[in-house]
Amino acid sequence: MAEFTMELNDEQKEVRDWVHGFAADVMRPAAAEWDEREETPWPVIQEAAKIGLYSLDFYAQQFFDPTGLGLPMSMEELFWGDAGIGLSIVGTGLAAVGVLANGTEEQIGTWVPQMYGDAADVKVAAFCSSEPDAGSDVAAMRTRAVYDEAKDEWVLNGTKTWATNGGIANVHVVVAAVDPDLGSKGHASFIIPPNTPGLSQGQKFKKHGIRASHTAEVVLDNVRVPGHCLLGGKEKLDERLARAREKANNGGERVKNAAMATFEASRPAVGAMAVGTARAAYEEALEYAKTRSQFGRPIIDNQGVAFQLADMRTQIDAARLLVWRASWMAVAGKPFTSAEGSMSKLFASEVAKKVTAQAVQILGGNGFTREYPVERMHRDAAIYTIFEGTSEIQRLVIARTISGMPIR
Repeated sequence: MAEFTMELNDEQKEVRDWVHGFAADVMRPAAAEWDEREETPWPVIQEAAKIGLYSLDFYAQQFFDPTGLGLPMSMEELFWGDAGIGLSIVGTGLAAVGVLANGTEEQIGTWVPQMYGDAADVKVAAFCSSEPDAGSDVAAMRTRAVYDEAKDEWVLNGTKTWATNGGIANVHVVVAAVDPDLGSKGHASFIIPPNTPGLSQGQKFKKHGIRASHTAEVVLDNVRVPGHCLLGGKEKLDERLARAREKANNGGERVKNAAMATFEASRPAVGAMAVGTARAAYEEALEYAKTRSQFGRPIIDNQGVAFQLADMRTQIDAARLLVWRASWMAVAGKPFTSAEGSMSKLFASEVAKKVTAQAVQILGGNGFTREYPVERMHRDAAIYTIFEGTSEIQRLVIARTISGMPIR
């Protein structure tokens, strides 16, 4: 087990600089265009694939970095480049994590490579959990999966929403209820292979921010998938459901559901994304404050501006430390006894919203225009307190964890 350290080794620094170079040279120049177009930036994803940045190998290397810092470090640099394009590049990773967290070795080996494709034929994947009436309240999920024993097939019906890459993905990972009476403990995850009949894209959302990332509904109309597309397999599912039923009335051990296992593993990474966006806005504001003159001197000479920048930098560094701690704990196998993963996502996302708003304020009227990137960064930052668990849900998770009480 690696000791916790805040000093990156030479290999990590090399990776950081490599990702930063791509973000600066490829993502930044394209950010405004794809934000305006509100389309998936396929040419940028393809460039990332050509150099190995958009690939299973790269994310596996960072995910299994023994210090735990490889993934958050990479996410920060990508989202420093641009949040919308960044999410288009890493959105497949949420589906991949869903398979890694719940699938068998055979399922991981079969499906995860198909999520990325290759440099000559780039693919994306989608993780589909939220529904029109079941976002934070995952127990209210209405999508159903019914087992057809005679054909060894699962039949899925329902509508998913807010799905990154939904409908355009090569592989969809769908969370559905197999035993509605058990609430969230009666959920399971399913692989929907490419070109499966019955799966279609519903409404594509026109969003406030992260507009270069495709977000849409996914409609499931009698979608049939083979039994081996149930992540983890039916034997494991039956055992888990039996435990859940046994524990339902006597308050025994918690049984994690498929969606929560995925979100729990990804929350520090989302925190790192928020840190990247906040850092980008801070750097823009700092440079502007040093070069913009009013009343015969740079505006950074005024305490009202300088103190804001001091607070922005302090909050960004504090958010990064929480993200790094949670990431290290996860790879070291240390339990989140105080919901440290949720802490990192909560604090970093709130910092991103605050810092980007301060950046707009420091730039004044210029910050309110699309001629300067802080306007886009401010719009993008709003998503971090919403997706993969709202700030309110993070606080609820933390409160329940530290108190041991069923706070509602």
